[in-house]
Amino acid sequence: MNGFPLLALLLGPVLLAEALLARHELMTYTAGWRTPATGLPQGMPYARGADPGRPPDAYVVYLDGIGKRRFRDTRDGGRLVTALIAGAPELRVLGQVQPYSPLAHPLVDRPVWEWLRHHVGLLLFLHNVMQIFVAADHRYRPLYNRAVGAQIAHQLRHAGYRPGSGTPVVLLSYSGGAQVATGAVGELDTQLGAPLLLITLGGFHNGANDLTHARHLHRLTSGGDRIERVGTWIFPQRWRLSRRSGWNRAVRAGKITVHPLDPATHVGPRSYISPEALLPDGRSHLDRTADTVIALIRAHCGAATEAATRVRQ
Repeated sequence: MNGFPLLALLLGPVLLAEALLARHELMTYTAGWRTPATGLPQGMPYARGADPGRPPDAYVVYLDGIGKRRFRDTRDGGRLVTALIAGAPELRVLGQVQPYSPLAHPLVDRPVWEWLRHHVGLLLFLHNVMQIFVAADHRYRPLYNRAVGAQIAHQLRHAGYRPGSGTPVVLLSYSGGAQVATGAVGELDTQLGAPLLLITLGGFHNGANDLTHARHLHRLTSGGDRIERVGTWIFPQRWRLSRRSGWNRAVRAGKITVHPLDPATHVGPRSYISPEALLPDGRSHLDRTADTVIALIRAHCGAATEAATRVRQ
């Protein structure tokens, strides 16, 4: 007990500073003082997977959780993205989007943050946590949604996406990436007119974003995921009483399907993307998650193709 007041005293100023920094980046973007990054590191493709010479069945944008610090996937060393590409070569997958930076700047490319990464790693974690709450704040949410939605649209175009083509776009999000994914729906519909499918994996989001322009949202969850459960408690828009929230309107419209992935946990050796934790059928948690995601995307692509055929007829 004696250590708690000291910890609170130390973390209080840090949390305040992080909150101000998170808002500052968004305001800088909105005011036009700095322009978002548009390029990637030399030699890094905008997407991996299907041959860029022909249209893929779908484009998949992976929005990682708060561990995302660089262009390359960091939470699991890129295992989930690699598994998707190996299991579904007909997809083009983008894993480099920076969901916690309206300016599309990875933290590790900023000199101050690079020093902090080696000396005070907790601050990098707190920075992305604060960005989630900025994205969820009703005062900043429209600006944040527009900024990251534009970033995703820009990178999809560079990956070969043709607006108005009807090719499905899948926003696959982990943890706090769900806040960004649900927020990007409106901007992506405006810029690309793409059929949008959302898949959240342990999604941590406030439920306020409008999902009208999303075809469907598949919620992959587990009874052992305490972090996702906290999100359903702390955000009133996720409560059933908030009937007018974006989330509850989508529930009533039949746009939300829940897929249990028990006994997976949010993080750790038994997480959704663990290659070590095994299921009774012999698959790893990672294998099951990848198989589930691929099956959902293929079903969505088949439905989109049938709908397009009916329109042409």
